[in-house]
Formats: sequence, C-alpha cells, structure tokens
Amino acid sequence: MIKSRYHISENVLIAPKTYQLVLAGEADVEGEFVDIALPGFYLRRPLSVCDREDGKLTVVYRVVGEGTKALSEMTEGTELEVLTGLGNGFDPEACREEALLVGGGLGVPPLYLLAKELKARGKKVTAVLGFNKAEEIILADAFKAVCDEVLISTVDGSVGVKGFVTDAIAAAHPAFDYFYTCGPMIMMKVVCAALEGPGEASLEERMGCGAGFCYGCSIQTKNGPRRVCKDGPVFKKEELLW
Repeated sequence: MIKSRYHISENVLIAPKTYQLVLAGEADVEGEFVDIALPGFYLRRPLSVCDREDGKLTVVYRVVGEGTKALSEMTEGTELEVLTGLGNGFDPEACREEALLVGGGLGVPPLYLLAKELKARGKKVTAVLGFNKAEEIILADAFKAVCDEVLISTVDGSVGVKGFVTDAIAAAHPAFDYFYTCGPMIMMKVVCAALEGPGEASLEERMGCGAGFCYGCSIQTKNGPRRVCKDGPVFKKEELLW
C-alpha cells in the first residue's frame, strides 16, 4: 500500500451518472484498485483501475451517493490523496492461448487493462460486454481497439444481442481456455455456472479500510473466510461459494 498525492487531469461524463477520472501522479503503480480520500468524508472511496499508463491512472465510477457526487464535481488540477497498490488482480498468465472477458456495467472498466495485458502476451482476446441499454454503453471503442472480438448485449436489445452476457456467449460460442469476469454478483454467479473450464471473478463488497485491517468486506469461500480488499478482489472460480 502506497499513499501518494495525485491531481485530476480529467473528470468527464461518459454515460448517465458515469464518469471517467484520470489521475496524474506516480508512474507504474501496481494494484487492482485505488482508495481515494475525499475532503469532508470519513471513509475513502475504493475505485477499480481501468488503465495505467505514463504516470496516469484511469478509473470509471458512477455517482451513487454524496461521496461520488462530490468527486464528480471536482475539476482539473484538484489534488487528491490516493492509496495505491491495493488488491490482488487478474492473472493473465493463467490463460494459455484464448481468453474470454465477460463484463457487466461498471464491471467492464477493470477488464480493459487486463485485455491490454493479455494482448501484450500474444493471447487471443474476446470480450463480452453487457449493459441495460444503449446510452449506458462505455468503453466499447476502447475494447474494439485492443481485442480480437467484442460482443455487446443490452437488456432492451437496443445494441447487439438482446438479453444478458450469457445470451451473447450462447449465440457466438467464442473459443477460450480461460475466462475472466467482473460485474454484478448475480451476473458473475450465472457466468461461472454457465461456463465450463477455469476462470476468475472480481468481486465487489462494501469496504471500510480497503487494506485488510477492518475485515468489513470478508466473504466465505471454500478455503475459509477471505477479505475482498486484501485477499481479492479477484478469486478463482473454484474458490467461490455463491
């Protein structure tokens, strides 16, 4: 865990109530998520890393409460205290040749950096991105620039396959030897049950400290209790008790 000062270089609306935040500061900082201190709020806000390049961190967040509302109103140049180096992320080495990335809603952004890492290792990458409707689609063009194939599903059928990510997978039958998923818990549960073979899921739980001290985000797994912030947020499919 590293405490650093970052400044906002971009904080823009990319979908209804959804913002892309770019923080400039320390270069090449690892970690699956960051924990941002907001003036006037006791608890930090944990946000998954979407991209990391040239000393900048990109996160995508949705306004759901007073904290994220305050963050959305912060302007370019605002300095923030950020904890980095948090969480254990996806393992790109687990994929032999062909990877399937399955994301839903705000579970899509954390898969973008993984897609880049997999392609850098010479893997074939298929991404399946699920949203409720067309106006909520985010990062589709970014994924198309990196992945070999991108499939989109929308619940209302306004773009791509009508239905859920599992419907898009069933329609396309993408080849893969390992899958990675991030999104709503119910989506990941269904994905893990539907897909044969090994994979990983990035879980989301309400966090207090974000560094494993308070045990507030603990879950029960086949290997006993685990802290999502410290032992995860990524867990192997076979570990999870849904």
